[in-house]
Amino acid sequence: MKQLTAILIGAGARGANSYAPFALDYPHELIFVAVAEPDQTRREQFALKHAIPAEQSYASWEQLLAGPKIADIAVICTQDRMHYHPTMQALNSKYHVLLEKPMSPDPRECLEMEQAARDNNCLLSICHVLRYTPFWNAIKQVLQEGRIGDIASIQLNENVGYWHIAHSFVRGNWNNSDTSSPMILSKSCHDMDVLSWLMDKPCERVSSYGSLMHFNSTNAPEGSTDRCLDCAVETTCPYSAPRFYLSEQFKGWARHFTPELTKENIVQGLRDTDYGRCVYRSDNNVVDHQVVNMEFAGGATAMFSMSGFTFDQERRIQIMGTRGELRGEDDKITLFDFLTHQKTEITIPTQMSGHGGGDAGIVRSFLADVRSYHGQETLTSAGASVRSHLMAFAAEESRLNGGKSIELSQYAEDLMVKC
Repeated sequence: MKQLTAILIGAGARGANSYAPFALDYPHELIFVAVAEPDQTRREQFALKHAIPAEQSYASWEQLLAGPKIADIAVICTQDRMHYHPTMQALNSKYHVLLEKPMSPDPRECLEMEQAARDNNCLLSICHVLRYTPFWNAIKQVLQEGRIGDIASIQLNENVGYWHIAHSFVRGNWNNSDTSSPMILSKSCHDMDVLSWLMDKPCERVSSYGSLMHFNSTNAPEGSTDRCLDCAVETTCPYSAPRFYLSEQFKGWARHFTPELTKENIVQGLRDTDYGRCVYRSDNNVVDHQVVNMEFAGGATAMFSMSGFTFDQERRIQIMGTRGELRGEDDKITLFDFLTHQKTEITIPTQMSGHGGGDAGIVRSFLADVRSYHGQETLTSAGASVRSHLMAFAAEESRLNGGKSIELSQYAEDLMVKC
């Protein structure tokens, strides 16, 4: 098996900790030869871990991609609004690209990246990691085998978790759609993608409702202040930053604002960074709950619900077929047969890598696709991803227009004209 070489652009949590570790676990398959990361500490830590020399460590992707092609693959894990330019440059330099989701907050940029991959005969795969997990693959297999008949409807709940929405979408990098992406894209494009994949039919129309109902200044408790450390009512708030980051349960998430997880460093980070701000007095504008209704070719329907107001962080799915029903949550899938009334349970073994095994799974699959690439569409190549991204973009347009039904074919046609 040929060892492939890669460069990493963006050595944050997803790039450095979710995808790149594959090279450390399977060095005969993948090796990183260069890194671009503006944060000096992260850049140096990644270079040390992967034995990358100083001359191959760059503060910007522009510096890295200015020279000749030096690897087979570019893994791009910058922030949402920083995906387009390095991806286009990498494709034009003939790198195969593994790109963190979402592709871009701009639908026209998504289409342009897809076209650039075709023009350069390069593989552009998007990190829709759910498709690569044993849990979702088992569900897909059940549907392909026809064990519940034809799909009539799907209900998918994404329970974000009260602590996760506060960390990432109120205080964190994805709290403002003007600087990142709308919630339906930054968090839930996974869900739009998996619904598209499971249905295996074109989505024809969508409508959506949702709002920033709770995490805004009108709900700030009396006596609260801008920062949790100075707040007289902090002990009564379920979203207290000190309670999150000083606890053993959530302390690891403090790596987003301090590399050393000492209590002193964490407290200082709560004084200096947005992660110590009051959830009711932050600069967030993304929704904290949203529903999307979808109709697919042939009449099947789907309903997706995202909510930040849940105890657990999980996805739950119910698929209603003409001959049976499927329910899935955590590590268990249950089938009910309408004819025999037989109940079948499938238990998925615990996975070691992130996203239920999807993080390692997508890297392994991507490497195999690169080795055999001849212009074909792969499981999460740009062509497949653009379809589900358009569902997300149309859902957000519907939400912003009072739940207006959006016809996907017309929406896509209008975008192509603008491009």
